[in-house]
Parts: sequence; C-alpha cells; structure tokens
Amino acid sequence: MTRIAMREIRRRLHAHPEPGFLEFHTVGVITEQLDLLGVEYHTGTAAMDPTAIMDGPSPAEREDWGRRALERGMEPRRVETLTQEGTAIVAIIRGRRPGPVWGLRCDIDALPIAESREPDHLPWRQGFASRTPYMHACGHDGHTSIGLGVLSRLQDEDFAGELRIFFQPAEEGTRGAAPMLAAGVADDVERMLAFHLRADVPLGTVIGGVENYKATTKWRAIFTGAPAHASGAPEKGRNALLAAAHATLGIHGMPRFATTDTRVNVGTFHAAGAANIIPAEATITYEVRAEDNDAVNDMSRRADAAVEGAARMHDVQVETTLSGQAPTTTPDEEMLSLIETASAAVPAITAFSRRARLTCGSDDAHLFIRAVQRNGGIGTYLGIGAQNTEAPHHSAHFDFDEAALDVTADLLAATVREAVGPSG
Repeated sequence: MTRIAMREIRRRLHAHPEPGFLEFHTVGVITEQLDLLGVEYHTGTAAMDPTAIMDGPSPAEREDWGRRALERGMEPRRVETLTQEGTAIVAIIRGRRPGPVWGLRCDIDALPIAESREPDHLPWRQGFASRTPYMHACGHDGHTSIGLGVLSRLQDEDFAGELRIFFQPAEEGTRGAAPMLAAGVADDVERMLAFHLRADVPLGTVIGGVENYKATTKWRAIFTGAPAHASGAPEKGRNALLAAAHATLGIHGMPRFATTDTRVNVGTFHAAGAANIIPAEATITYEVRAEDNDAVNDMSRRADAAVEGAARMHDVQVETTLSGQAPTTTPDEEMLSLIETASAAVPAITAFSRRARLTCGSDDAHLFIRAVQRNGGIGTYLGIGAQNTEAPHHSAHFDFDEAALDVTADLLAATVREAVGPSG
C-alpha cells in the first residue's frame, strides 16, 4: 500500500494557497496523489455544476491565478479546463463488502491574508510559509491532506460500502458546496461527515458533533444613481453612496432574536468619484448569521428590506445578489455512537465528547449534511483538537499542531470501518 505523507503534502499546499474556485495548483497536488494511490476520482462537471457558482471569480482573477499555476508547471489545457469546469474533485474508494455510501467533505481554499514573517512563526521559520497573497489561515491545507490520508488508510478495502471524499473549493464565503450538490455528487450518500481542525482545542481531543455552527446568507448590493456637480447641481444627482450608507446602518440596526444567537455585518463598502461629484455607484457586501435556519431566513428578509428602503429613499436603483449560504444542522446520535466507538480504537485520542458548543462561524459543509439527512441518512460535523497557542484562526500567525493530521485520518478511517454491511 502507498502511504500518504500528510505532513509534506500539507506543507506543499501551505506554501501555495489559492482563493475559492481558483485552486488550480491545489487540484494538481491532490490529483497527483490520487494517481499515486490508484484511487478513482472525478473532476469537472462530474464533480460540480459551474452554472450554480455564486459570486465566482472575475476574468482578471482567473488569468492571474491561472498564470501562477502555469508557473508551477501545470499544463495550459488543464488550467483552461479547471477555469471552465471548476476545481472540485470527488474521490471514490469501495470496500470489499456491501454497505452504506459515506461522504467526507474536505475544503481546499485559502484566505486573502498576508502570512506572518515573524521568526517565531513556524511556517516562516521552516520555509513553507505562503508564497502567494493568500494564506491557509484556517487549516484547509490540513483538511485536504487528511482526506488523502484517509484514502491511503483504506486502500486495503477492508470495510463495507463506499467512501466519497468531496474535495470542495470555496468554503470561505460558503460558496463551494452548492455547485457540488447541484452536480448530484451526494444524491445517494447515506452517512455524511465533515470536520475541522481546531487550534483552540487540545491535541488528542475529539468532539463528535459541534452543535452551534451558524446558518448564514451573504450578499452583495450594488447601488446605481446619477452623478452631478456637488455644488452646482446637487438636486440633479442621485446619491448611491448615501443609499449604501443608510443600508449599512439599517442592516446593523436590525432587531436581534431573543431565542437564538445572531450576527450581522457589512464587511465592505466601496464608492467611486471625487469630493465634488455626487457619487453614482456604490457597493456593499453583508451577511446575516444565526444558530437557527428560520431566524436567518427572517433576518435575510429584513436586511433586503433595509437595502430596498435605502434605495427608494435616495431614488437610486439597487441590485442584490446572493453570494454564499449555509444552514445549521443537528448531529445524529447514531453517527455520534459510531465516532465514539472509532475513537476508542485510536490510542492518540485521549478525550472524547459526543457534543460541544465552540466559538464557531459558518460552514457550507452543512449543506452536504442537511441534504443527506433530508434523504433519510445521518451526519455530523466533528471538531478535532490541533492546539496551537500562537494565534487564532483567520490570523496572519495561524498554525496548528501537525500531529493532528495522523490523529484525524486514523479516526475517520476507523469510523468508516465501523460501518457494517449485510455480510458483516
């Protein structure tokens, strides 16, 4: 059997992080390893529906990151195909006995953060810090390596059923799961797993179900008015900037819910022009989050009303676009029992909690979990201890304990082996 060197792969990926839907070099590393393992896999439209992409990259971004991939040795035809058909991968391995179809989501994209070059930052000190304007500041390089490690551990096919690993682009912004689901990759999945390395949880600790990931919707609103001289003819202008400003205040002023934890944020605000011009264009991006799916739907409706009302107030046009979304889900007890049993078989796991509430954002892996649960299957989202006290997630100093790679791959492989088929 071929044994995947997860630590080395993680460091290769860490040095060349890429944004969502532009993970060309990352796909090259993954498929190279899948070929070495002899694992079946699907890319392109068999892995995702590019027409279902929300807030995709611009032509200039595609050109820039395609050029970077070419400089790393990727074939031009391969880059062109990935640009047109997407960067998702579905890897499939089948056991010797009949059994359930498993799904495991591994996210592959990075964040627009300049990585630290401080001498105490291990990736910089050991020579694998980011060489691009992006950074793996949330552990996705580890998640990708773990997915490959799980496949290498199951090469003996001594398990029941089938495992599909969804190497998902564009988790940041919650944009990548939907186009993969639109391609039907999880239609017949019966057991769905997602996980996250947690730098805020001690190494050796496993949480079977993290319960408080938030549902979210993310939006872009473009306001279009009319320019005019700010002194000579202000009444002839239609101020898009003021409309965007009122929308920003309206979104942040929405009432919260007493029954669930909620968040709102306007993250960017852009307007063009000069001090003596009534601004005719402005754009904001914003999000709402809650630990309840119905609450997020209601908050999204209210945010839309705030945006539309601000546009009417200033007599401008507005176009809103959904740019990302994720639900929240509840872990299934049967799945938690499987993971608990598997944890007992991994010596490096020293503490197991069936459920926990952690400091959490959102993750569109819950779209996979919810889809499987709606079809009668089971699922959960695990938290894996990878403690590193250097810095939190999404920061320039982020890192995690690489010992967590083996712990996680061993656990996930053991969990799949817990499945019992008709002959088992």
